[in-house]
Amino acid sequence: MPLIVHTRDADRETIDILEEEAGKGAFPGLIHCFTSGPEVARCALALGFYISISGIVTFKAAEDLRGIVRDIPLDRLLVETDSPYLAPVPKRGKTNEPAYVAHTAAKVAELKGVSVAELEAATTTNFFRLFAKAERQQCG
Repeated sequence: MPLIVHTRDADRETIDILEEEAGKGAFPGLIHCFTSGPEVARCALALGFYISISGIVTFKAAEDLRGIVRDIPLDRLLVETDSPYLAPVPKRGKTNEPAYVAHTAAKVAELKGVSVAELEAATTTNFFRLFAKAERQQCG
């Protein structure tokens, strides 16, 4: 099972812990609801982690985060709701729900310079690569 990390205002500590634990052997992981700085992103990616982006990326004051998202490789990126919190613009201030991830995905696609369909395909593939025990369900 992958390690899921939620870190806030603890970049140096997060890097130190991840590097120390990775020194004992590689393991899959995800930085959930990423809002850290570029050093955490670089460390996580170097260790093989994925990075998940929430609705925060759509907030007016999140330009630093948007800059980092532009640099995250598409094959290591996920999007999430972090529901019931952090509803993306234009739903900001409301209770977040899974359907709103479309707004986050649209912003991330724009930042990456890809279509929403390409982002959806990449993040779906990334999810099943990270959560290898999950089974794809056929619709229809």
